[in-house]
Amino acid sequence: MWEKFMRVWAVKEVRRGLLFIILLMALFRFVAHIPLPGIDLVALQRFFEANQMLGLLNLFSGGTIRSFSVVALGVAPYITASIILQLLAVLVPRLEEMQKEGESGQQKINQWTRLLTIPLAIIQGFGILSLLRQSQSSILTKTDSLHIIAILCAMTAGTLFLMWLGELISERKVGNGMSMIIAAGILANLPTSLTQFWATYDSSQLFSLVLYVVIAIVMITAVVFINEGQRNIPIQHARQSRGAGPALGGVASSLPLRVNTVGVMPIIFAISLLIFPTMIAQFFTRAASPILRDGATWVITILQDQWVYGISYFVLVVGFTYFYTAVVFHPDRVAENLQKQGSFVPGLRPGKPTAEYLQAVMNRITLAGAAFLGIIAVMPLIAQGFTGTRALALGGTSLLIVVSVVIESVKQIQSQMTMHEYDAY
Repeated sequence: MWEKFMRVWAVKEVRRGLLFIILLMALFRFVAHIPLPGIDLVALQRFFEANQMLGLLNLFSGGTIRSFSVVALGVAPYITASIILQLLAVLVPRLEEMQKEGESGQQKINQWTRLLTIPLAIIQGFGILSLLRQSQSSILTKTDSLHIIAILCAMTAGTLFLMWLGELISERKVGNGMSMIIAAGILANLPTSLTQFWATYDSSQLFSLVLYVVIAIVMITAVVFINEGQRNIPIQHARQSRGAGPALGGVASSLPLRVNTVGVMPIIFAISLLIFPTMIAQFFTRAASPILRDGATWVITILQDQWVYGISYFVLVVGFTYFYTAVVFHPDRVAENLQKQGSFVPGLRPGKPTAEYLQAVMNRITLAGAAFLGIIAVMPLIAQGFTGTRALALGGTSLLIVVSVVIESVKQIQSQMTMHEYDAY
């Protein structure tokens, strides 16, 4: 392991990329400790401990909302904007055409995503402030309009700052910037969580501790297994003839189809959609219409239910795994590229039959990967039902995100190392 690290460190471009990312992460953690004014942090901590959905929101923000820092919203508004535009790309033909335009079309979509992030950040920030104002504890020490507007502006600017940092990290090709920011926030809170656990630990919590360790080991093993799993499709390259010479024999190879093509993104998308309805419902809890008030209260209450939350989490993870796989994997393009290269799948005609076969295989292996990923996501909730320890639910999701991000980053670093080794020959 140490030898591999030294090989990575010896490559100048990779070393610079890693140092640059470490610097950006340090900057992110520095900004995360700059609190917004007018917040009673002690009352805020108690309020978060009594609300599971807010604990999930704190996880998704990278641990910044618990201290209500300048970057309290994290990258959640940006990810929500990405979800909206990707869903619209399926429904709006113009957006679908832009996706096919390559880099120029993707740049336009990215720009629209950035612009959509601004109103979403304002909406989510106002929803959180409305929730805090409705709490029994006096969390907000100042509730005048000017102070609320100043907080919303600071929170929105913090989200845009993190969005910029995430894009800078992604450009270094060492991992997905947004996912790495979330994982960095989770890891930064780990020492505090362990300290608090040991401070309140007693022998009656031994079963919960053992169960948590077992679940952590199972989840890490399962996530690695799913991320590394793949189905190899045999590929035969046609014989080539050069002039009057003999035809060169065909070469057999394989096309790997990964069980989990999309990494941790389905988990992040699922958490985002679980949080968003609660934030929207906060606007209508004091509406003049009784129907709107009752509907908003029902939404907030129903999402606090353990069964509803667990089933919704599982369904969203499975659904987004299929959705995001359809976004990144295009069997028609793969079949077309194989046909242009003179390659084919043995027993299948090139073109549409090959594309249909690849789609069928991808649907089968994605079903296994999506179901397994969904089970891993809700496994801590099952353990919480036996132990009554709320930290298990958040800890399980944290493990899932961190392990997936680490695997994705390692793979991208290995790809860069392979490229540099190839250039050396």
